[in-house]
Amino acid sequence: MRRPRLIAERSVNQSDKKRIAFIGTGGTIASLGEGPFDIQDYGRHGTVMEAAALLARWPEAAGVAAVEPIAFRAVPSTAIGPADWLELRRLVDAVAARGVDGIVIGHGTATLEETAYFLHLTAQGGKQPPVALVGAQRPSSALSSDAGMNLANACRVAGDPGARGLGVLVAMNDEIHAAREVTKTHTARLQAFQSPDFGALGLAEADAVHWYRRPLRPPGNFDLSGLAALPRVDIVPCYAGADGVAVEAFLRAGAEGLVLDGFAPSGGTPALMEALRDAPVPVAATTRAGGGRVVETTRSRAAGLIPADNLNAAKARVLLMLGLTRTRDRAELRALFDAY
Repeated sequence: MRRPRLIAERSVNQSDKKRIAFIGTGGTIASLGEGPFDIQDYGRHGTVMEAAALLARWPEAAGVAAVEPIAFRAVPSTAIGPADWLELRRLVDAVAARGVDGIVIGHGTATLEETAYFLHLTAQGGKQPPVALVGAQRPSSALSSDAGMNLANACRVAGDPGARGLGVLVAMNDEIHAAREVTKTHTARLQAFQSPDFGALGLAEADAVHWYRRPLRPPGNFDLSGLAALPRVDIVPCYAGADGVAVEAFLRAGAEGLVLDGFAPSGGTPALMEALRDAPVPVAATTRAGGGRVVETTRSRAAGLIPADNLNAAKARVLLMLGLTRTRDRAELRALFDAY
């Protein structure tokens, strides 16, 4: 019996295929569990495919683009941090210089949004080819895995003309999100990645990639030349009765900046605000609410806090880390939060 051809295979001629580089970092999308129903504890096996093996498992991606695998990591994204971001940015720059049409990065979902925003802030103002990060909520071995469809759609998005100039995107569950806005909102469901305040930029549908809006905040142009490490920035959690113990501990550990993950709409307990006011490092203020802007108030001004707009704490940390490579001045750092 002949295997029916995929829609993508019918609609994309070999000569029309975009050149896409696929950089694999590991994550659920590259993981293999014990069987088709192992969708939660698959990490116990430690079986994570490199980029080439993942593409071989999902050959449908080759039906929508000419995809070149590039190995980087094969780890859960819980193991990816600032040092890896710097190395990944250098790799993306090198791949972009080869003249590809787009770059797709396979990534675990735990820290995907942070890696995406870091790469977005260092994207040379959007002059590079489009970059789309992609992950999966279920491993490639699962009966209902979203890995194959997400991977193929990410290749389509990265090669689509509408993605140019947008910097770094996240392609998950048929949706396209801006790196600045997207966050993981559920531990397990396939629709976990959402942009709470503004929604998706577009959709990767069966017939084509469709765009509905473009973000106004531009891709960043932070220069990492000669930078061996990023400044340490820690996130201070806020809860009823919180005091200054965490602030003191982070400062002793060498924090050069702090992010307050505060109450809604903003701020912290009196004891925590006092500790932050006395901190000798810049402090950005976010809210644990999951949506909405943090605005400057009399209390936050007195504590010297920098409003982080509608960035969540994880992303405000990324921006503050990069901002500290330029300046320690509070007014200049605030301008960065207003711009990006």
